[in-house]
Amino acid sequence: MYYPRSLVKFIILGFFLVSLPLFFALYKLNAALNELMSQSRESVYSSVAVARLSRQFLEQAGSLERLARQYTILEDHAVLDDYIRVREVFSDTQAQLMQLVSEDKDHSLQNAVAEEATLFQLLQKYRSDKEGATQIIAGYRAFVTDAQAVQQTAYAVAMTSVDQLKETADAGRRHWQIWLWTALVIAILLAAFLTFLISRPVRQIDQAIRQLGAADFSKEIEVQGPSDLRYLGQRLEWLRARLQTLEEQQTKFLRNMSHELKTPLTAIREGTELLRDGIGGELKEEQREIVHIVRENTLSLQRMIEDLLQYHQSRVMEPNVLLPVDLSDTVHHVVREHRLAAWARLISFEEKLLPLLVTGNAKKITTIIDNLVSNAIKYSPRLGKIRLSMGVDKDCARLEVIDEGPGIPESEREHIFESFFQGAPPSENHIKGSGLGLTIAREYVLAHGGRIVAEKRPDGRSGARLILWLPFWTSTLPLISRQKTIEGVS
Repeated sequence: MYYPRSLVKFIILGFFLVSLPLFFALYKLNAALNELMSQSRESVYSSVAVARLSRQFLEQAGSLERLARQYTILEDHAVLDDYIRVREVFSDTQAQLMQLVSEDKDHSLQNAVAEEATLFQLLQKYRSDKEGATQIIAGYRAFVTDAQAVQQTAYAVAMTSVDQLKETADAGRRHWQIWLWTALVIAILLAAFLTFLISRPVRQIDQAIRQLGAADFSKEIEVQGPSDLRYLGQRLEWLRARLQTLEEQQTKFLRNMSHELKTPLTAIREGTELLRDGIGGELKEEQREIVHIVRENTLSLQRMIEDLLQYHQSRVMEPNVLLPVDLSDTVHHVVREHRLAAWARLISFEEKLLPLLVTGNAKKITTIIDNLVSNAIKYSPRLGKIRLSMGVDKDCARLEVIDEGPGIPESEREHIFESFFQGAPPSENHIKGSGLGLTIAREYVLAHGGRIVAEKRPDGRSGARLILWLPFWTSTLPLISRQKTIEGVS
């Protein structure tokens, strides 16, 4: 699809296209108003002319009647000449009215004109005849009455013109509304379409940024739109390729380093084990203490290397390995793995579990719970107790791990899941960690669409409380009839 060279030009073009229907509607409205004004002007002029001429017609009819009366009495030819002059003006007025009054409404006018013509012939033949004078005077009375009817007809013509003007205005108003709503709908549709075209490359850029922020470098970034936005998409694609290269180099470096470190580390461990077993000769107490320190630090270094590799792998989550996982069985398995380490410090477990199926990768969920339990053991005091309880929270399974250690200060609860962050060490039997355990757990939880938080214990006692939410398998709540509480105290 064609796009302008820049986003600004595209926005200006869109504004012009959206405004075009409105401008067209305004043009049609202006043309209709001009036509209505012209019609109203003509209607007013016509109504005024009809009213004026009808009034003149009635006045001239009255003048003709008076002159006819005078002539029947005086029989003066000068009066008859005046009658003829008035009659000529009357004829002009009648002709003008005939042009303004429609044929279907000029009957009274035609009757009055015909009646006047008949009376004029009688008036010309009049010769001092009393009976004829009476007939002429009665005829002119009827003629004046007909002239009054003509004035009423003219008034009706004016009112009809006003009604027609009103009907024209109403019809124009309906047409204006149709044009306005049509233009408005077209403008809205154009605005929606142009908004989609403008927001499309913006959404693609936003999706590309989210993709880079999630460390997903597998998909190429392509932005469609104006040239400036396409150029921005090309720069993001360059950044993706650069980050992918750096990620591959980092992975290769970590693999090589882990291999290079494990070889001498394995030799050191084997050597310390041989020295501790007395293969090289009986050791003194001080020597045994040194061997023990070397062995412990070697194990700690090995755990750090494994955590570092695991943290790097935690940033990639394969969606095709998500299967139903029995969360209670996973917790049981992890507790069994840590039972010896807990017994060494006389730490017991209290389990309240439910047979809930969650969606995920069994190995990664095991790693999540393993990190939570090992963290609880690390900070639990001797003779302490670790509580593991499960519940249902909407469409998620909830797992709580509570220990009796010093707890997590409120200022550190937002930071304990950050990489290499370590809180205050426990007061006794300090086991130095890498600061990646909870970070790895959070990465895996987020990859599963879950959530993990740290809160204070609900009973107000000292200790840490970590809460984990994982979505159910197929997001379906388990049947209540299948739920049973499993309690066990080690």
